[in-house]
Amino acid sequence: MIALAQDIAAHPEPGFEESRTSAKVAKGLEALGLDVVRGIAVTGLKATRQFGRIGPTVGVIGELDALRVPGHSLADPDTSAAHACGHHTQPAQLLGVAAALSSPEVADHLGGSVAFIATPAEEFIDLGRRLERREAGELGFMSGKQEMIRLGTFDDVDMAMMVHTSSEGEPGKFSIGGTSNAHVVHMVKFKGKAAHAGGAPWDGVNALQAANVAMLALNTQRETFRNSDTIRVHGIITSAGISMNAVPAEVVYEGRVRGRNSEIVDATAVKVERCFKAGALALGAEVEITSVPGYMALVNDPVMGDLFAANVDALSGPGTALRRGAAANRGGSTDMGDLSQIMPVIHPYVNAATGTAHGVDYLIEDYYSAVVTSASALAMTVIDLLAADAANAKTVLKEAKPPMTRVQYVSAQRARMRVTRYKGR
Repeated sequence: MIALAQDIAAHPEPGFEESRTSAKVAKGLEALGLDVVRGIAVTGLKATRQFGRIGPTVGVIGELDALRVPGHSLADPDTSAAHACGHHTQPAQLLGVAAALSSPEVADHLGGSVAFIATPAEEFIDLGRRLERREAGELGFMSGKQEMIRLGTFDDVDMAMMVHTSSEGEPGKFSIGGTSNAHVVHMVKFKGKAAHAGGAPWDGVNALQAANVAMLALNTQRETFRNSDTIRVHGIITSAGISMNAVPAEVVYEGRVRGRNSEIVDATAVKVERCFKAGALALGAEVEITSVPGYMALVNDPVMGDLFAANVDALSGPGTALRRGAAANRGGSTDMGDLSQIMPVIHPYVNAATGTAHGVDYLIEDYYSAVVTSASALAMTVIDLLAADAANAKTVLKEAKPPMTRVQYVSAQRARMRVTRYKGR
């Protein structure tokens, strides 16, 4: 399992391009006698093991994708892809759980089924490329779990779980509970007019200056953000012109608005989009704002969390599992939050890395905890849920109240996808 994780780390692939990683996971599941459905949401896959009695289905998830982090010691020299978030440990966890639950001594005592799901593209990057895939009909939504929800991959799954790595150095080896930020993503094209930058700059309309004014306007908004709303506004300029001796005619900005929930994000996005328009107005440029539905806030199921915490403590000693309050927010975002809107889930963290998440120095140092202990805790939690005629799983389903159905989720996310055009002249 550890060797597999390290092999994936040595061959990182960005979202919706994880063909090698996906193939290795599929081969491992097939070696355990499972039928694997490949090519879901481009590179995702799913395999299900049915136990002897009818009952709920528990999903175990492993994410496939890497980030793009130039300078990381394990970065691909051609793509800059690197596992600077620890996703490479999750496929190994997935196969470990699948191996554990294939044992007849275990399987004979369980009811229901377990679905092993490898999901692509959790990192919301490469927006331009993903929008091109959408235009070509390859994608509907921009992340793996979002797209799998849209495609119905989770329709026969009742609850789901996964373990993510962390380098935060919290008191417990594992942390369970808490939430994450929702977000929306913007692709913004400032459109001006080219002209000779030295001979007649007054004949042009400088799209880069329009973008600069917009960035300044964004910064003036920060004091309007409430601390309790955990708002983050950040982005990058991915294209800033073609020739240094020409007035830039088109500049592209990709940005993100994060906040405690989707309502806060949408309200903040109104301010942010107003800033983009201000940049266009100041320079007499045009702006095209593509709003892409990002992630929803994570809700961790308390019953599943209790079972997982007890198993972690049983494996590694009392106090190994740190419980976080429901409102505790790390500031990041995950498409596991989207899944939590339609079913009960848990998304615990294992403190097994050093360095800064998404940074050049992020490395897994404790592979045993990240892979073996995590897989063991997941497998034990599946057993707890599905043993004794799946009594605990039935309790989870009885007490959980997800705010949306799949149909409602897909409809809500589609409504958030829009293009706004504004002429600042």
